[in-house]
Amino acid sequence: MILPHDMALPIAIFLVFMSFVTSFITAAFGIGGGAIILAVLAVSVPAAALIPIHGVVQLGSNAGRVGLMLKDVVWRPVLPFIGGSVIGAGIGGALAVQIPTAIVQIAVGLFIVFVVLVKLPPIAMRYVFAGGLFSSFLTMFFGATGNFIAAMIKSMQLDPLPHVATHSVMMTIQHLIKVIVFGIIGFNFAAYLPIIVGMLISGFIGTFIGKQFLVKSGNTYFKPILNGVLLCVAAHLIWTGASLILAPA
Repeated sequence: MILPHDMALPIAIFLVFMSFVTSFITAAFGIGGGAIILAVLAVSVPAAALIPIHGVVQLGSNAGRVGLMLKDVVWRPVLPFIGGSVIGAGIGGALAVQIPTAIVQIAVGLFIVFVVLVKLPPIAMRYVFAGGLFSSFLTMFFGATGNFIAAMIKSMQLDPLPHVATHSVMMTIQHLIKVIVFGIIGFNFAAYLPIIVGMLISGFIGTFIGKQFLVKSGNTYFKPILNGVLLCVAAHLIWTGASLILAPA
């Protein structure tokens, strides 16, 4: 495997494995994998590559779920979500370039803490356009906005399988738009192509297996473990970013 010059083989293997694990988690439990793989990437790749690579890996992971669950998708809110997402990602992309590494690490760490500790209320169907705009703006900076979109879909009161399927369609759209915007503003995806392909393949396998274990989001044992891992990684990111800012020049 040809790797980016700044990535060791053990790290690449770990990322491919974690893509499998996190895709399994999202397919089986409805949410959680995107935030975990964001946290893993945050300590494995350069800050400038974090959100673009996370976007393309999550695009593949969610598209795989859509392919496996297409008949269960609820399509009514998808069109207004697309409209909001295009506008939000365009605005966010114009602002997301040239952000210092330390700021990215601290911001992602704080965002993960927010995702874990704050219970988002359901967002009514009439606000889907606004939800797409706001979440797509945020995803250009923080990557994992799955919890926000899940809160929006929760208002539809769907059974577990339609919930995951509809959530996957919206996340696929959002990540596709994000990847296109990052390509337009000049991110070099080709430099990371081998590791991206490896993560996409393992992610699809994880999705396929995870669908067989689909359960309602919020399993008794799953959420406390997931939240504990995410908070530990968030603390590490905030500490690392703060250390960079406070380090003597």
